[in-house]
Amino acid sequence: MKKTFKYRIYTNIGTTQKVEKWLSLCRQLYNNSLEEKIIAYKERKESIFAYQQMKRLPYLKKAFPEYKQVGSQVLQDVIQRLDKAYQSFFRRVKTGEKAGFPRFKGVNRYNSFTLKQTGWRLEGKYLIIKNIGKFKIKLSRPIEGTIKIITISKSSSDKLFVSFSCEGISDNPLPKTNKSIGVDVGCESFLTDSNGNKIDNPRFYKRSETILKRRQQSLSQKVKGSNRRNKARILVAKAHEKVFNQRRDFHFKIANQLLQVYDVIFIEKMKAWNSFRPLNRSMRDVAWFQFFSILKVKAVYAGREIVEVPAKMTSQICSSCGNNVPKDLSVRVHNCSCGLSIDRDFNSALNILRAGQALWYQPRISRL
Repeated sequence: MKKTFKYRIYTNIGTTQKVEKWLSLCRQLYNNSLEEKIIAYKERKESIFAYQQMKRLPYLKKAFPEYKQVGSQVLQDVIQRLDKAYQSFFRRVKTGEKAGFPRFKGVNRYNSFTLKQTGWRLEGKYLIIKNIGKFKIKLSRPIEGTIKIITISKSSSDKLFVSFSCEGISDNPLPKTNKSIGVDVGCESFLTDSNGNKIDNPRFYKRSETILKRRQQSLSQKVKGSNRRNKARILVAKAHEKVFNQRRDFHFKIANQLLQVYDVIFIEKMKAWNSFRPLNRSMRDVAWFQFFSILKVKAVYAGREIVEVPAKMTSQICSSCGNNVPKDLSVRVHNCSCGLSIDRDFNSALNILRAGQALWYQPRISRL
């Protein structure tokens, strides 16, 4: 089993400048490789593949000696990253999704590079990278398994991190409870389950809007390219980073609570932000997709199962009699002619549980 361990790293100014230099060179290579692909297709209707661009890396180092300090595997990964972006673009075109052609990376928009088998070594709580320097790692938890790839990244607030991609991680399944639950997510309350329990929406972004607005106004008044503008930019980034970390920590805690108790969790299957425009900010603040992603990953290691249920009509259908009871988002209570009167989200969670159980038990019955 594979797993990634991410840690904060610290170093001196000189080493930090070398990291920024590598990031700048990788960004230039990415943009030049993308430009080469675009020109080749526009002028000659040709496609340039990743291996063709990687074969020319030795000539790049001769023409531009500054690239000699950057590891060959790092430069190869840059081209492979661009190739993955191209493959994802064509995949989305074929499936009819919003395509999103690969974009050129501006300054501060290329924030990581990857090393594989060579060019680095780990000595206790210190990481040493060839031609860059030494980093002290804040080991908040032990590294497990065998390290295959390391990635150095720089956040928008100028903090440095290292991610270790490891293999051979032993799974640690939780004891079976033989319990299942349906979960409905929303904007009014973060989560409502099929037992009627609600978890309030913390609204981290809304609570930080005042300080964000003040810092963004200060940033807009600074001269572009000045040191003061860069300091103001970092303050804005730190405010956004705090909101992100608060939200992510909240998601991890809720996911752990659910996985500790239930063997099977039924959730809504959502693919895009399909909503009224006034709800977009609230939906992005609650970040359902991030929560579901965390829940799915942790379920794999915990030996739990996540079953996705189509979200369509789960709030409109009566969980008691099955009748369709149309209502808009402002109506928070489900009232049916059969006499059922319950919270709208609770009704939806019950429908998700019932539909999920039908999906989950069906293949098991067919195997009997």
